[in-house]
Formats: sequence, C-alpha cells, structure tokens
Amino acid sequence: MRQRIAVIGAGLAGLTLARVLHRHDHPVTVFERDPAPDARPPGGTLDLHDGLGQLALGKAGLLAEFQALSRPEGQAMRILDVHGTVLRDWPPHPDDPAHPEIDRGQLRDLLLGPLDVQWGRGVTEVVPGTRDGALVRFADGRQEPFDLVVGADGAWSRVRPAVSSTTPQYTGVTYVETSIDDVDTRHPDLARLIGDGSLAVYGANRALVAQRNSGGHVKVYAQFRAPLDWHTNPDRHLGLNAGMNTSLDLADAEAVRSSLLALFDGWAPSVLDLLRRGTTFAHRPLYVLPVSHTWAHVPGVTLVGDAAHLMPPLGVGANLAMLDGAELAESIAAGPSDLDETVRAFEEQMSARAGNWAKFTTAGLERLVSPDPAEALALFDEVQPS
Repeated sequence: MRQRIAVIGAGLAGLTLARVLHRHDHPVTVFERDPAPDARPPGGTLDLHDGLGQLALGKAGLLAEFQALSRPEGQAMRILDVHGTVLRDWPPHPDDPAHPEIDRGQLRDLLLGPLDVQWGRGVTEVVPGTRDGALVRFADGRQEPFDLVVGADGAWSRVRPAVSSTTPQYTGVTYVETSIDDVDTRHPDLARLIGDGSLAVYGANRALVAQRNSGGHVKVYAQFRAPLDWHTNPDRHLGLNAGMNTSLDLADAEAVRSSLLALFDGWAPSVLDLLRRGTTFAHRPLYVLPVSHTWAHVPGVTLVGDAAHLMPPLGVGANLAMLDGAELAESIAAGPSDLDETVRAFEEQMSARAGNWAKFTTAGLERLVSPDPAEALALFDEVQPS
C-alpha cells in the first residue's frame, strides 16, 4: 500500500519532490496557499548547477526540457568599481553546462507539468503523532491525516514548528529590488553595461547588482547593511544627509528611489541609472536559519529547502531545495523500506550537505557586503573559472 504523502508548498523544492514521485507513479498531494500559479511575481533568474539543480531535474526526467529553456550566456559576469571602471569581465561560455540561467517562472512551469496542485489551501499547523498519522490543519478549517508531511513552504514555514522551534533571524543586510523592462530597446546603454548575464558594483557596505532575465527583463538589487527598521529614519540609520529624517513609505516608489540614490551618492551616473530607470521597488530584508540548523527526527514530518536550511541568496538555495526534493522522492519511491527510517536517513544526508553550503554562503555574504569592497572582488576571483 502506497504511503499518503502531503507536500506543503508549491515552490521549487515541493514541485521537484512531487514531480519525481509522479515519475515513479507514487501518489502525492501538493498543497499551496497561493490561489493560482501566477498569483505573485515568480521572482528573478536562477543559475542551476550541474551537480545540484540540474542533477535534480535529471532525476525528474526534465533535463532536456531545461536545456532548451535555459540561457548559457547568462553565466557572464561583470564587476565594476563605484566609478564605473570594469574590474572583471568573465564572458559567457555558451557550451559550458556548469550553471546556465533560467527564469524562476519558467522553471516552476516546467516542474508543474502534469502535477495536480491544490491551490488556495493554506496550512495553519501540522500535528505529528496522531492515531491516523501527521494531521494537517488548513486555513479553511478542514484537516487531513498523512503518513508523511513534507514542509516545502519556505522561510516562514508553517510545518517547521512541528519539528523545530528555530525561527529565521535577520542578517543585517537588506535588498531593495526593482526591475527594468525591454532593456535592449528602451535602454540600450544599460543593456550594454550589463552584458549578457550579471553586473555587480561593490562599495563600502553596499552594492548594486543587475541580472538579466529572458525577454529583455532585468532585475536590479540594491544591497546594504542596515537595521531592520532602517526606513523609519533613513538619514540616521543609513548615515545619509538627504533631508529624510522622517519615516520612509516603502510603498512610495519615488521616495524609495530618492533614498537609494542618496545612499549610493557619488557612484558613476551610468551605474545609478539602474535605480533611476527602475519601476516599482520591493523591500527584501535577508533572513537566515542558523548554519547548523538541525532537529530531532519526528516521525511523519520533515522539511526541505528553505524551510529546512534558509541561507543567504548566493546562487545555491534553489539548487539545494530541488536536490532535497528529488533525493527524498527517490528514497521514498525505492521502497519497500520503512518510511520513517527512509526519512531519517535523508535528513542526516541533507543536513550535512546544507550545513557546508550554509557556512559558505554566510561567509560569502559577509564578504560581498563588506566595509572593504576588495573582499567581494577576491571572493569572485576564488569562485569564477580562470
């Protein structure tokens, strides 16, 4: 008899898990709080590593489809100083399969495929150890038992409290995201500046990063060290002198733009155009779970992806989330071993791998948003191919 498995969250981890189980003809139910796949913007571009995210897609039988959608040229990377001088320029390698880019929305749709996701089914709580299994309680008042509930519901997981009391903590680094559409036609100067992949400019405790997505769309991230409530008094919290000693309305795009331009004052005009030509602005403070986050195994409940090991966004999190999902699904589908022992073994393997990457990304964030911009350059020199 096949086990009753619920996946909470239709992000990359949950969809990969469900898609691999589907490939092995194992029933699975995915619950997602969003009312539809396109209820929210899907996010930016992702680089899928050949030994992580691409490995997961191979387990799902989707590698060829990914290769048709991905952008190897998106691996290009250019670094400038604050005056606009090019410090490093790694060209794209179209035949290099190491980590091509793909829009997150395209990847989500690829994984969704034939899966039957129950949209608009938010979870409020998971109660392990009931007579019928782990009980999932939904926001609509319904509840349902399962043999295994997998929390793939991200940073603020509603499943995590069933196994761990740990909550995400603010890193001290905030991102403010904006977008530029149709960059090649409307802003050819910026298109040339960014190139085929990503552009990064590092200053003291702040950075501007631009990443190409498909269709001429560019995501821009202003990154800086600040207290979580920096917007309540930008002048004081960010060390500005811009006459903004009152609270900043984060919903006011022009006010946010003015504050960011003051924060990056003195940088090259061509670089500041990344902010001047952006549209709406989204406030994204970075949270993480502890590097060594683990939990005592709880029968009937486990976590994958950001729910298990939220770490700084340095190109690894989505890859690990997908591999988590694929490996857990393969272990379950292999059967007929005891489900509880299968999950326990998976958790041990996942935790060891995630811990290593969490150390790397935590140290990397410290160097990328650092008082010394040379630290960021040195980090890229270490990880980029020569």
